[in-house]
Amino acid sequence: MATLVTGGTGFVASNIVKELARSGHQVVSFDLRPPDALAEDFVRDHNSQIKFVQGDILDRQAVASLGDGHHIDKIVHAAVYTVNDTRLETERSKEIIDINVAGTANLLELARSAKVARFVYVSSGSAYGTAAPPDQTLNENTPPVPQNLYGITKFVSEMLTRRYGELHQLSTVSVRLSTPYGPMERVTRHRAIMSVVYDWTRQAALGEDVQARDLDQGRDYTYVADIADGIRTVLDAPNLPHDLYNLTNGVWFTFRQILEALQEVSPGIRVVELPLSEPGGQQGAPLRGPLSGHRIFADLNWLPKYDLRAGLTEYLQWRRDSGFLD
Repeated sequence: MATLVTGGTGFVASNIVKELARSGHQVVSFDLRPPDALAEDFVRDHNSQIKFVQGDILDRQAVASLGDGHHIDKIVHAAVYTVNDTRLETERSKEIIDINVAGTANLLELARSAKVARFVYVSSGSAYGTAAPPDQTLNENTPPVPQNLYGITKFVSEMLTRRYGELHQLSTVSVRLSTPYGPMERVTRHRAIMSVVYDWTRQAALGEDVQARDLDQGRDYTYVADIADGIRTVLDAPNLPHDLYNLTNGVWFTFRQILEALQEVSPGIRVVELPLSEPGGQQGAPLRGPLSGHRIFADLNWLPKYDLRAGLTEYLQWRRDSGFLD
């Protein structure tokens, strides 16, 4: 039997593929594009556990055929159009909805026809919107108020996932991720705006000045290896008391704290503070409070393994070892 991971050569999903293969899963990685050299190298130690299949989640026939040829037992649906830019959201509104909602429906149909043991939908804290300020923690009972197409389509897909489970007696669950950082974040056709941690670690690895602004803002950044481990934990749990989980380290870091930690793990780098962003600018945009990880901690005994310094240390080492300094 095999576990299907959609979007498997992307940022978060490639880490999920690697973690599942490392833990013994036979993994089918389904993506619009074949793996490039960076993706192949990232999972090289577990290559015998992984089969890469090229295809489009909007192609219903291609998705349905996965169940015929690969004996799919579990599904992690992580393929998504990640949009955090109003211009792109305006230009590609229909494409975002198609990929993020119709694509989910196609994967749920595969789950139904294959009678999978579990379907995990990889959602996002964006489903909450800016429902609470940074000093307020968001738990799974907080009413969602998504405010852009990305967050709206994530929440819609969660509801579809829940209802398919109810209608077809499937074990379905959605996992809302806090802001990930770490290896394999890069520009792709469906992910164009990189995180500030991506920019800062690139500058640090190149020995350049690290340029930053709005240092008192922040997010509950979580190292992507912890996110992959948490998804595996949810996927393989014998029983799930709930069908919605936040996945986070539960700590809200200011940009200033992240940069101080980066200076500790990479001594000698210089931080240049830039003028504050204009209102509505990416780094100065309103930011939600941290997600609560209490439910996944209590239900599944899952805890993150990486604190901020450990995550930044490993991420920087990967950038240097892989030569990924773009």
